[in-house]
Amino acid sequence: MGIVEVALKNMIVKIDDTLLYTQTDEWVRVEGDTITIGISDYAQKMLRDIVGVELPKKGARASKGQAVAVIESIKATAEIYTPAAGAVAEVNERLREEPELLNKDPYGEGWILKIKLENPKELESLLKPQDYIAKLQTAK
Repeated sequence: MGIVEVALKNMIVKIDDTLLYTQTDEWVRVEGDTITIGISDYAQKMLRDIVGVELPKKGARASKGQAVAVIESIKATAEIYTPAAGAVAEVNERLREEPELLNKDPYGEGWILKIKLENPKELESLLKPQDYIAKLQTAK
C-alpha cells in the first residue's frame, strides 16, 4: 500500500494511492472481476466514532449507484454506494462486532464488502488517487 498524507483545510487525511475512489468517498480495489469497497480516511474522519454497520446479504444483486450498506456513527448515518452492478460476493462480518475497524483501519481490516462485477466498464468513472485528492482539496 502506498499511503500518502494530504493536508486539507482542517485535517490531515491518508489516501491509499493504489486504490480508486468515488465522488461519495468510497474506495475501490479492483481484483480481476471482483471489487472490494470501503470508506476513505476522509469519510471516516467526517463520520467520527462509528458505532454500527448494516451489511447486505451475500448473493444480493446491486445496481450501479445503489446503496449497499449503512454506517452509523455518533454524528450521522451514511449510505455506502456501489460504483458498479454485480452480486455481493462477501461482506466483512467483523464489522458487525467491531464497527470501529472503519475508524482504525479504513484501507485494511475495515473493508466493507466485495462485489462480483457484471460490467467492469462501469468502473471507468472512478477517480484516480490524484483526482480524489484534488476533489478533497477543492471541497468546501
